[in-house]
Amino acid sequence: MNLRADTSFAEDVGWHKAAGRYRDFLRRHTGQHILYLKLGVGSNTPGIIKFPFWQMTYQNPNAVYACINYGAAAAPQEIKTQSICINADIDTLLEYLQ
Repeated sequence: MNLRADTSFAEDVGWHKAAGRYRDFLRRHTGQHILYLKLGVGSNTPGIIKFPFWQMTYQNPNAVYACINYGAAAAPQEIKTQSICINADIDTLLEYLQ
């Protein structure tokens, strides 16, 4: 299991390379039109995806935060106008869209 138990959180060489590419992507797209898409992410570790996406959306008026999550689709009031929150099961939603 990849559970946070210490400061390593399954951080091997491949993870660090991917983290570097992610930081570079964020740096290159600062202030641009960007979609922060969160699909079915739980609340176990909100500091890894949810909170950073909220913060980056708040800091960039050109950003949109979108989430599809059954029972947990929400965004803070501060980014409500930049958010698309769909409270649905992803599988059911994809079947509907087909």
